[in-house]
Amino acid sequence: MEQFVVSAIKYRPLSFASVVGQSTIGATLKNAIQRGHLSHAYLFCGPRGVGKTTCARIFAKTINCLNPDSNMEACGECESCRSFSENRSYCIHELDAASNNSVDDIRSLVEQVRVPPQIGKYSVYIIDEVHMLSTSAFNAFLKTLEEPPSYAIFILATTEKHKIIPTILSRCQIYDFSRIGIEDIVSHLKDIADREGVTCEPDALNIIARKADGAMRDALSVFDRVVSFCGSNVTYSAVIDDLNVLDYEYYFRLTDALLAHDYVEAYVIFDEIQRKGFDALHFVSGLSSHFRDILVCKDVKTISLLEVGQVIAERYKQQSAACPVDFLFEALNITCKCEMDYRLSANPRLLVELALFTLSYIGTEKKNDSSEHSEPAAVKPATGTEHAVPPKKTEPAPIPELPKGISLKNMIPEIKTEPETVEIPEPSEEKTFDEEQLVREWKDYAEKIKTKFPRLSSRLLEHTPKLVSENIVQYPIVGEQYKEQMEKRSDELLAHLKKTLSPSIEVKWVVQEINAGDSDKTRLYTQKDKINYITSANSVIDGIIKDLDLDYR
Repeated sequence: MEQFVVSAIKYRPLSFASVVGQSTIGATLKNAIQRGHLSHAYLFCGPRGVGKTTCARIFAKTINCLNPDSNMEACGECESCRSFSENRSYCIHELDAASNNSVDDIRSLVEQVRVPPQIGKYSVYIIDEVHMLSTSAFNAFLKTLEEPPSYAIFILATTEKHKIIPTILSRCQIYDFSRIGIEDIVSHLKDIADREGVTCEPDALNIIARKADGAMRDALSVFDRVVSFCGSNVTYSAVIDDLNVLDYEYYFRLTDALLAHDYVEAYVIFDEIQRKGFDALHFVSGLSSHFRDILVCKDVKTISLLEVGQVIAERYKQQSAACPVDFLFEALNITCKCEMDYRLSANPRLLVELALFTLSYIGTEKKNDSSEHSEPAAVKPATGTEHAVPPKKTEPAPIPELPKGISLKNMIPEIKTEPETVEIPEPSEEKTFDEEQLVREWKDYAEKIKTKFPRLSSRLLEHTPKLVSENIVQYPIVGEQYKEQMEKRSDELLAHLKKTLSPSIEVKWVVQEINAGDSDKTRLYTQKDKINYITSANSVIDGIIKDLDLDYR
C-alpha cells in the first residue's frame, strides 16, 4: 500500500504564485529580489497556517537559485534548487525556537553564521516561533542581527509579534500575513479535490473553509479527515455530521417560527439541538451570525459579505425578504445580550429559552397598538341593536405623600425642578370678576393638581387670595425662597386664571413674616438657619467653620 502523505505537506506551495491569499507579500518579495533590495533581516508574522514558513522557504530558495525566470520564480532545476528540494542544502538553515530558545542555542547559531555558503549567494537562517526565545537569547542575538555578514539573511517567523522585544523589531523588515479568505480556501480545496479524484459539494467545501478560520493548513487537515469519513464523494450532510457542525436548516426553521410568533416551536427546535449535544452558547452565537447574514442580504451592496455556499445563499435571500429590518436589529440586540450574560447565569438553558420567548414576541406590541386604535366605537350584535363600547380608563398611580416631620433632611419640601410645559391661551376679550369668583377658580385649580403636585396644592390652599384692584391678585407667602419657587411654578396657575377670569389678571406673591405663635410646619428654613441649627448642636462643627473660614452661601 502506498504511504499516505497529508495534503498540507503533499501540496505545500513551491513558488510564490502557488501561495494562496498572500499575493501582495509575494509580489513585494519578488520585486525586492529582482531589484537587489534585500534586507539582512525579515519578520513574517500572522495567524497560524497562513504561509509564513512556506514563504520564508520559497524566498530562501529563490534568492539562491542560479537561473531564476523573468517572473523571479526559482527554476527548480539548478543544483541549489535540487539540494533544497532534497533537504540537503547547506545554504538554508532552519531553527525551531520553541525547543531551541536558550542563550547557548543562539550562540551556536552565531558561530554557524561565520561559515559562508558553499553553493549560492546567501546563507539563509529561518527561525520559526521566534517569540519563544528567552530575553537573554534575544539580547545575545541583537548584535549579529544588526550587523551580520554580507551573505547572511535572517527570516524570523512568529504568530505573536507582541512578545518580541522592540530592539529586535526595529532591526527587521516586518511583513504581516493576513487570514485567508473563505473563497480562496474553497477554490484551493476544489483544486486539490480534483487532483485526488474526490467529488465535493460546494456547500461542503464552504463548511470546511469556515471551520478552518482563515488557516489553509487547518483547512487541508479537515479536508483529509472528511475524505477519510466520506470517501470519494464528500456531501454537505456528511461534513456537518463528521465535524459536528450545527446545520443551517435549524436556524432557518427557528427564524420562521420566531417570525410566526410561535415560541413553542422555537423551544422544540432548541431542545432538539440540545439533545444532539450542541453547546447552548455556540447555538446563541450561531443564531446571532444567522441574523447578521440575513441583514446583509437586505441590500445588494452588502450581499457580497455573505460567506456561504450558493444553495444556502439562496435560502438566505428568500428569508431576508420575509424579515423586517426592525425585527433583525432587535433580534441581534437580544441574542448579543444573551451571549454576554450566558457565563454569569446560574441557569443557562432558561436564559436561552427566555431569549427565544422574547424573540418570538418581537413586533406583537405594534400589532396590539394598531388593533386598539382601530377598535370601533360601537359593536353591532346579532339582534341588530348597537351598544356603545365603554372607553378604557386608566387610573394614574397614586403618588405617596412625603413625610411632614421637621429634620435636616426634609426641611425643604421636594418640588420638581423643571416645570412642565404650559400652553398659555391667546388673550380673549376682557372680563370682570369679583373676589368670590377668584377664590372659587383658585381652589378649583389647587384641587385639580392635588394628585400630581400635593405640596404645591396645599400651599395654594393655606391662605385666601385677595383682589386688591381690578385685575391684581395678592397671595401671602412665608419666606423668600417659597416666593421664588411659586413664581417659577405659577405659569400654569396664571394660564388657568386668564382663561377662566380675565386675560389681564396678575398674581403677586407677598412675603409675610412668621409670628412667634405660628407652627414650624409652615416655615421654610434657609441655609443660614440650617448652619445655625447644626453649630448650636455641635460646637466642633462651629470650630471647623471658623478655623477654615467657611461660608454658608
